Amino acid sequence: MRKMLLAALSRVLQGPAAAARPGAVSEVSRVVVASRNYADFASEATFDIKKCDLHRLEEGPPVTAVLTREEGLHYYKTMQTIRRMELKSDQLYKQKIIRGFCHLYDGQEACCVGLEAAIKPTDHLITAYRAHGYAYTRGTSVREILAELTGRKGGCAKGKGGSMHMYAQNFYGGNGIVGAQVPLGAGIALACKYFGKDEICLTLYGDGAANQGQIFETYNMAALWKLPCIFICENNRYGMGTSVERAAASTDYYKRGDYIPGIRVDGMDILCVREATKFAAEHCRSGKGPILMELQTYRYHGHSMSDPGISYRTREEIQEVRSKSDPITLLKDRMLNNSLSSVEELKEIDVEVRKEIEEAAQFATTDPEPPLEELGNHIYKNEPPFEVRGPSQWIKYKSVG
Repeated sequence: MRKMLLAALSRVLQGPAAAARPGAVSEVSRVVVASRNYADFASEATFDIKKCDLHRLEEGPPVTAVLTREEGLHYYKTMQTIRRMELKSDQLYKQKIIRGFCHLYDGQEACCVGLEAAIKPTDHLITAYRAHGYAYTRGTSVREILAELTGRKGGCAKGKGGSMHMYAQNFYGGNGIVGAQVPLGAGIALACKYFGKDEICLTLYGDGAANQGQIFETYNMAALWKLPCIFICENNRYGMGTSVERAAASTDYYKRGDYIPGIRVDGMDILCVREATKFAAEHCRSGKGPILMELQTYRYHGHSMSDPGISYRTREEIQEVRSKSDPITLLKDRMLNNSLSSVEELKEIDVEVRKEIEEAAQFATTDPEPPLEELGNHIYKNEPPFEVRGPSQWIKYKSVG
């Protein structure tokens, strides 16, 4: 029946009229993909995933994961969107349209997408300054993120935050001080417990911040009070330009909590990240207190846009990770090899993503900058307007919440 339908459609679209029709080929492609939805695609598939290393745990996350077709398409589009958004940010930075600090997330997409897939929208998340991916997965649009990067009114922080200070519902940034977000994350987890809500806080930091004293102080308090907090170390192997082996006497970051249970996860595999996060979330929700996750991942760009990223590692190393462990390629191959999608369908998603990114970039470069008189706004929420001193005592701004 399907073959007959395709043959009929092909005959209709053939001939002189078809040649003149714009988009005729893509129309046929869409029909083919749509017809395969019912005939050829599997609804789900089960995959073996890497076993997590455990600390102070008798059992860990499962070693198999079920991926539905709908989930796979959603994860693929989300990771591709983040990848393309970061590449566009790189381009805008090099054109000097984006200025200041800018830390890109390409290569680490499986972390933010896998974490979000395992928690509830009502749960909380706080991270460091490599935050664009998390801003997106927590609900901020590409338009708002790119507009924030270019300092425009339509940005998610009204153009005042930039790369390191993006916020959304239950997303607390984007924090520029190394490691400082970790005590804040424990505070959010304390609020979850205090108000008796079935909510948890994911508190992220990098391997470069993992030696900070405030992190160990926070571990101690979180363990004493059994806070529902997942401490997550995104280990991308380099803290700025220093490899983990040169910076840390022990690179087993998942064991750093000592008395806090820990798991080490393949952070390049979205299914590994998702299943490990589900396990960790259940641990916290059941009242057992905090847990520590180490996500072993990799960034393709340098530490920031001022870092070419090849003075402390080789181009060959980066290319090897891209060719063997890329999170998007891994998901794509799984979906194609298990009949969860087709090459044509994924290409169509790629086209949609590129279009969305280009439209967002157009908005981010044409939207007006915030006027100077708004400089003092949004210091406090729901407070009466008050005056804020400017660069000198004679210059004052009115602050409106």
